[in-house]
Amino acid sequence: MNDAPAWIAVDWGTSSLRVWLMDAQGGVIRRHDSDQGMSRLGRADYEPALLDLVGDALPDGTSVPVLVCGMAGSRQGWAEAAYAATPCKPPALSQATRVTTADPRLDVRILPGIKQDRPADVMRGEESQIAGVFARHPDFDGVVCLPGTHCKWVQVSAGEVVSFRTFMTGEIFALLSRHSVLRHSVDDGWDDDAFAESVAHALSRPAGLAADLFTLRAEGLLHGLSPANAHARLSGLLIGLELAGARPYWLGQQVMVVGATGIARAYSNALAAQGLSPLQTDAEDITLAGLTAAFTAHRETTS
Repeated sequence: MNDAPAWIAVDWGTSSLRVWLMDAQGGVIRRHDSDQGMSRLGRADYEPALLDLVGDALPDGTSVPVLVCGMAGSRQGWAEAAYAATPCKPPALSQATRVTTADPRLDVRILPGIKQDRPADVMRGEESQIAGVFARHPDFDGVVCLPGTHCKWVQVSAGEVVSFRTFMTGEIFALLSRHSVLRHSVDDGWDDDAFAESVAHALSRPAGLAADLFTLRAEGLLHGLSPANAHARLSGLLIGLELAGARPYWLGQQVMVVGATGIARAYSNALAAQGLSPLQTDAEDITLAGLTAAFTAHRETTS
């Protein structure tokens, strides 16, 4: 089979699954997406979900290495992969948990996440993005900002994760915009000026957040505040509050934001308004680079 993969890279998140079939030179043969994230699967569902995407490409009579990062390694996932502890380098393939599969064509290993004892914090999947940052930018020292449902600020130095903090900003935004009184006030529109003003306001007056949030509802009722403006202001208030809490991570630091569009762009703009010049990198590219680095390093040490 000419397009049989040499190995398979997998990013298994809470809500989605991404798979890359890789050749021996590190090139992508095929890429697949699925909505079969951890939140939709029981332990017995992982192997069938993966085979649905890659089964037709697996050669008979041999097993293909499959390297997985993300929530498949959580306690509720396919198999629990123990955390590495900070300070540490991004976990290597030698630290991965091997998963027993019914299909002999699969040789599945799940990379560990990273834990921090004080203050208590954990990550799964982001460690491979950090490995990708090191692969693409080997001299980078500073802070990696990983926007998402749970945004992470990660201090890195000399190829190691030194410390990190997780902010539930994205989840709080989803709860407020979908399940609070503010659901009547926001839509998917955007206003750059309103966002920037709200970031600055929350940074300078974080204690007033609860009142500022209800102002969005009141202004919609009394002054016709547009849903697009309200959406941008809600995002700005929450990201501004996060920046206030994460100030020790970004103030005076070189910051790299993982992602170039959407919410990652909003974080970059918010940081630029504080006088920083954040670097940006593509999230998918950096994830695959991290998985590739882990697989390649293992192959080089065992060959």
